[in-house]
Amino acid sequence: MEPLVAMLQETPPGKLIAVLVDQVNSGTKLQTLVTAGGLANARAFGGEDYIGHHTFNALIPSLQMAQRLPQQQQALPVFKVLYRNSSQLHARDLHHTDTLHSIEPVADPGVSQEGLLRDSVRACDWSAAEADMSALVAHSPDEAYQQLLYEIQDETDVHRVVLAWRAWAMHGLAGEQYADALLRQSVRYCLQVEQSQKDRNRQSSPIRELLPKLIDQYGLLSKPLGDRPAEDSWVEQLAETIYGSDRVQATEAVAAALAEGISPQAIAEAISHASNLMVIRDPGRRKEWSNGQKPEGSTHGDSVGVHASDAANAWRNIVSVSNHRNAVASLIVGTFHTAGQSQRLIPNQFTYDTQLETVKSTNAKELLGLSEEAITGNDQALACAVSHRYAEQGHDTQPFFDLMLKYAISEDGALHGEKYFHTVIEEYASTRPSLRWKQLVALARVTSSEHGYPAPGVAEAREMLKLT
Repeated sequence: MEPLVAMLQETPPGKLIAVLVDQVNSGTKLQTLVTAGGLANARAFGGEDYIGHHTFNALIPSLQMAQRLPQQQQALPVFKVLYRNSSQLHARDLHHTDTLHSIEPVADPGVSQEGLLRDSVRACDWSAAEADMSALVAHSPDEAYQQLLYEIQDETDVHRVVLAWRAWAMHGLAGEQYADALLRQSVRYCLQVEQSQKDRNRQSSPIRELLPKLIDQYGLLSKPLGDRPAEDSWVEQLAETIYGSDRVQATEAVAAALAEGISPQAIAEAISHASNLMVIRDPGRRKEWSNGQKPEGSTHGDSVGVHASDAANAWRNIVSVSNHRNAVASLIVGTFHTAGQSQRLIPNQFTYDTQLETVKSTNAKELLGLSEEAITGNDQALACAVSHRYAEQGHDTQPFFDLMLKYAISEDGALHGEKYFHTVIEEYASTRPSLRWKQLVALARVTSSEHGYPAPGVAEAREMLKLT
C-alpha cells in the first residue's frame, strides 16, 4: 500500500491517467486505488485544504458510482476523482510533503472521560488534541470515533460532518491500521475552525449550549431510543417544520419526538426530506454569488440545498454507527444544521408547475429522452417536471439513475457532483415511497444545472481506457 500511496501523491496529473490504467491492467482493484488515494489525501492535506477535503469526500462515492457501471467503464469515476486529487496536491506543492505527521500518543487516552477530545479542541491545543486522538485510536477506533463526534457536534458545518463520516467510511475500507491518519484529519479540520474563530474573535455556534439543554430538558439519555414508526404525514409535517422554522423551534420538535419514542430512522427521514425541499424550492444562485463555474440561477456545487442534503445524509449515517448519546445528539445537531435556512430560498421560490403541464407523455423511454434534452439544455424546470412525471408513473428508477450517472461522471460538478449523486442514491433507498420520488426531482435539477462544465481528466481517461 505505501508505494501506491506515494505514487498517487507524487505523480503529476499530466501523467496520472496512464499510470492508473497500467495499475488497473496489472490487476490493482479500484477499491485499492481509492484507499491509497484517501490515505495520500489525508496525510498531505491533513483535513485543512478546501479542495483537498472535498476530494477526499468524493472518493468513496466515486467507488460506489463505479459499481453501478458496466465493467469496462468502472474506472472512469475513480480516475476522475484521483485526477482532481493529483491536481490539487501539485497546485499546493504537497506532492512530496505531508501536513499530517506521525506523533506520540499520550500515555493515558482517558477513554472514560466524556468530551476529552472536544475540550482539547476548544482550547485550540493542537498537540494535545492530536495526541488524544492517536491514543484513543490505539485503544479502540470505535471509541475514538464516538469521542470525535462530541467535537463534530460542536459546530454546524457541512464539511465538518461529511469529512467525519467519510473518514469513518474510509477506515472501514482501508482497515483499522489506518484509522489514526483518517480520523486525525477530522480533528485538524475542527482545530482549524476553532483557531480561526478564536483569532477573529467570533462566537461559537449556539448549538454548544442548546444541545445539552435539550438533552437534559427531555431526559433523552435516561430512556432507550424509541422504535415507534411514524406515519407518512407525520414525517412530512416534521420536515416542513424543520424547513420553515428557526433552529430552536426545529430542534425542540425533534427532541420532543425523541422523548415520545419516535424511531431515529423516521426523524432522520424528516431531516433528509427537509433538505431535499431546499434543492427543489431553491430560486437559484444569486448574481452576486455567481462565477464562471456556477452561473446565476444555478443550483449545483455549494448551493444551500446540495449542502443541506449532503450534511443530512452524513448525519443519518453517523446516527447508524453511534452510541445512544451520540445518536440523540447527532439527530438534534443535524436538525439544527438543516433548519433556519429557508429565508435564503423563499424569495422568488422556484416552481416547475407550468412545465409539468406540458409533459404529456407517460412512456418511460420518451421521458428519459426529454430528461436528457433538459439536462443538455440546462433547463432546470423541465428537468424537474420530466422526472416528476417519470416518478409519478412508477417507472423503473434504474434507467433514470443511469442517465444521471452519465452526467455525474462527465461533468465537473464544482466539487460536489459525486457526493450529491451518492447522497440521492442513499436517501432514495432509505426514504418511504410516498416521499422518496422527490429525490429524483432534485437530482435531475442539479444535474441539469451542472451540465456544460466537463470534468478535467475524464476525456483522457475515456481515450486511454478505449471507451467510445
